[in-house]
Amino acid sequence: MKILLIAPPWPLFNRPSIQTAALKAYLLQQEPGLEVRCKHPYLLLATRLGHGAYHAVSQSSWAAESICAAILFPRQGERCLRLYEENLKARVSSREIPDPENVKKATSEVLQEFLAGTDWNRIDVVGLSACLNQLTASLLLAGLIKKINKDIKIVMGGASCAGSMGPSLLAAFPQVDYTINGEGERPLLSLVRGLLEGNEKGSFEGVSSRHSPPACVPSKIQIKRLDDLPPPDYDDYFQELYSLPASKRFFPVLPVEFSRGCWWRRCKFCNLNLQWSGYRAKSNERMAREILYLSRRYGTLDFSFTDNVLPRRAAALFRELGSRSMDLGFFAELRAVHTRDEIHAMARGGLHEVQVGIEALSDSLLSRLDKGVRLIDNVAAMRHAEEAGIRLSGNLIIHFPGSTEREVEETLETLDFVWPYRPLKTVSFWLGMGSPVHLDARSYGIAGIKFHPFYSDLFPGHINNRLKALVLTYRRDRVFQRRIWKPVEDRVKLWRKQHARRPSDGPLLSYRDGGEHMIIRRLLPDGRSLTHRLSGLSRRLYLLCTDITPLEKVLDQAPGLSREKVLNFIQDLRQKGLMFTQGDQVLSLAVHGRNPR
Repeated sequence: MKILLIAPPWPLFNRPSIQTAALKAYLLQQEPGLEVRCKHPYLLLATRLGHGAYHAVSQSSWAAESICAAILFPRQGERCLRLYEENLKARVSSREIPDPENVKKATSEVLQEFLAGTDWNRIDVVGLSACLNQLTASLLLAGLIKKINKDIKIVMGGASCAGSMGPSLLAAFPQVDYTINGEGERPLLSLVRGLLEGNEKGSFEGVSSRHSPPACVPSKIQIKRLDDLPPPDYDDYFQELYSLPASKRFFPVLPVEFSRGCWWRRCKFCNLNLQWSGYRAKSNERMAREILYLSRRYGTLDFSFTDNVLPRRAAALFRELGSRSMDLGFFAELRAVHTRDEIHAMARGGLHEVQVGIEALSDSLLSRLDKGVRLIDNVAAMRHAEEAGIRLSGNLIIHFPGSTEREVEETLETLDFVWPYRPLKTVSFWLGMGSPVHLDARSYGIAGIKFHPFYSDLFPGHINNRLKALVLTYRRDRVFQRRIWKPVEDRVKLWRKQHARRPSDGPLLSYRDGGEHMIIRRLLPDGRSLTHRLSGLSRRLYLLCTDITPLEKVLDQAPGLSREKVLNFIQDLRQKGLMFTQGDQVLSLAVHGRNPR
């Protein structure tokens, strides 16, 4: 049997598809007689458009989906391209938006060239990845392939096929034969083995088909031990990359997977774990071996963890990697639960960029979001990343249903303390299908739930009537929320603008230690610089609190001072923006100016 796994546009072009690479490796491990290949037409599309233009489109899911929707449904074309421009305007300046007609034309040409360059009569099964930005491209390719060879079995899998969405795609799009619910390895293997036996109408675990009862959602079947999985096979991506003209090649970033699911699993707004049941992670030893193997095999040093969040024990992995004489570089997503020492260990092991689930700078809002962290934990995460030289990005959720004016005030107060660190990005709350807020909408006063209106731009009415969608809209206090959060939006825009002009000579709030005394330097938004000197006990107490420290521990280290004097010392430094407190917890905000790695 010959299987072709396709990663359609629009993933990040400089990363191979871990979804198809993992499936290929697993299928060949379990059935060595199969012929399995992966194709990445988005790589050629990025070359045709130019890497900058491709990247701009891929940064907006709605813009990316609109291009192939305009090709798939020509009568929707005008609405799709208007959607494209509206969404990109929020991300780039008007002059930097790639012309939608040119993007549409290039996409159509690249996909036609891809189809023409493949012998479809030699292929039995096509698997299409329908993850972020890929739904309409997968549906478009499925239809075009069926026109060439109607006997090819088309399988779709990914986040856009999870739960009830998979059966709804089968109902709306006759070019799709099967969809997979959840992770793909075992369901795809079960389907392939059934097809090898000539049983295309059978029932396969984790798979919906045209022969399944309508709207029946199959249970998920998963790999029990991720250590048993083979490393992803990126050979096909590198063959395609090396076939490009030398001037168009680049050093890619390799995706790696430490875990599946989320070990916290409680954030009220999140629907990122629809594909998984529970949480599983590879051992540190297995993950380290895989990274080193991939680095040797493909001659690369840069990696991106695809995990929704790294395991809590991830610092030990980076300590192991940091002990080797290799200049590895990593991107990962973390929760704000790691100590200063752990963050520095991660930096020494190559963690250069992180996405931290900040989400809120108000303690009561963090509690209602069920983030499982305190406000001071978020502030500490931003501080520690800055000190370790890790580039941190994070979102600040605004417009969450029921947010109060006091929560907005607390957010504005906290923004003054975190101004010296890398800016966050405001993200308007959106209702995700299957998220706790969606499943318990009445508790949040949410009503009138329906498809996000952008789906009406992408799909004609008769399709929308059959589909289940990841993004929803609703009725509640939305006008009120937009009004009260406007000052936060404005403050964050100013924060980002000021940091774009930040000097390159180090942190904006830093200290230098002289043994018996220390000097703290704070650069203000207006460009002025303030310095503070702490000596003796004051210095020791400040250094004690470079990680979150209980007040009682601070008092224990100041036996010669009354409680009142210690509290006055802390309050004075808080008023100057040099310390942050929450309850009986204390944190010094200045970072070591020489990045103590």
